[in-house]
Amino acid sequence: MATLLIRNARLLATMDEQRREIADGGVFVRDHVIEAVGPSTELPACADVIIDARDQVVFPGLVNTHHHMFQTLTRVVRPAQNCELFDWLRTLYPIWARLTPEMVRVSTQTAMAELLLSGCTTSSDHLYLFPNGVRLDHSIEAAQQVGMRFHAARGSMSVGESAGGLPPDSVVESEATILRDSQRLIERWHDASRFAMQRIVIAPCSPFSVSRELMRDAAALAREHRVHLHTHLAENDFDIAYTREKFGCTPAEYAEQLGWVGPDVWHAHCVKLDAAGIALFARTGTGVAHCPGSNMRLASGIAPIRAMRDAGVPVSIAVDGSASNDSGHMLAEVRLALLLQRVAHGPVKGPSAMTAREALEIATLGGARILGRDDIGALAPGMAADIVSVRLDEIGMAGAADDPLAALLFCHVPRATNVVVNGKLLLREGQLTTLELPRLMALHNRLAAQLLA
Repeated sequence: MATLLIRNARLLATMDEQRREIADGGVFVRDHVIEAVGPSTELPACADVIIDARDQVVFPGLVNTHHHMFQTLTRVVRPAQNCELFDWLRTLYPIWARLTPEMVRVSTQTAMAELLLSGCTTSSDHLYLFPNGVRLDHSIEAAQQVGMRFHAARGSMSVGESAGGLPPDSVVESEATILRDSQRLIERWHDASRFAMQRIVIAPCSPFSVSRELMRDAAALAREHRVHLHTHLAENDFDIAYTREKFGCTPAEYAEQLGWVGPDVWHAHCVKLDAAGIALFARTGTGVAHCPGSNMRLASGIAPIRAMRDAGVPVSIAVDGSASNDSGHMLAEVRLALLLQRVAHGPVKGPSAMTAREALEIATLGGARILGRDDIGALAPGMAADIVSVRLDEIGMAGAADDPLAALLFCHVPRATNVVVNGKLLLREGQLTTLELPRLMALHNRLAAQLLA
């Protein structure tokens, strides 16, 4: 079995049960599993691959719990730059209706390259449009070529404009088709085993694009097959108003009525989740994917993450789609989460503060919990070998020796130096090993221009 040794790290942040931080630390990996973590002098001296992490911080791979990777093709589209959520969607739906299988494959790999370069090793992706022969399989096959750990969410929209929904009729599907394809994907791709590289998630898009019946039937299907559920919820004021007008309740009440609460469910955004909703999510173990960059970009507001955390709601961090963020840099998103809570809640000292370490915990262990995994999110024996290192010898880190771990979020946003996923080096000394980045970007840009033409 292949072995990997990372050693001599300036600081190794384990995120283990004791939250150990080890100076001159290292990790020894056998095949795809961590075998030992500790001071470099206490680890084996030899391995098939050795990474010298001198002047680097080493930490668990970040976990991104909400993305729309196809949206890398429509970043900063001019008519959508200054829109709130509903107008933004109405502007982009007709463009996305021209997506092709090649566009989905290439945009998936582009988004994953950006995530890897920012220290992310596991990502969910929510694909909810399937025009022109597009299938979720195209994303999954692209992810396999990259080597990233992947939770592929089979999104769906079934209520078009003619039925009172937001999306145009041209991009919705019949509910029978959605459920049939969801079951096919589970049977074809879902891997429930520990260290799984791909899992399937059932993910009707939102209250304003699917029916009550589809939400209820999707939850039943997911629980029959023991897969997770995901959707958008309580994203902005218009979202709240739509749910109240159409269903006569709050988004949280709507979710509870349809069985969309529990530890196998997580909702994206929840910017406008009220106190009763927070209490419900805490009581049921329902998760939240916090998307600070997108929430700011679309002027949706600041999600009450401090209140959620204090109540016991499982919270993770996510980049969201690259046409609403318009970035897919996971470390940058963690930085935004940290700073935005300070803007929202006042003094940085005391119980209202969010610290750098809490933000990193949310982005690692928090994401693992949301996705229902006990094998990622920490560096400890028996855990998956998903490991990131970041160099400290850059100008933006100069003078940050007092706390190199906090420097990752308080100083300039760095790129990752080395990234290991499932024991394999996907980024080595800043270079991707499974993708030809210049070629990929050229193809991606050509397809983006074609989509907009």
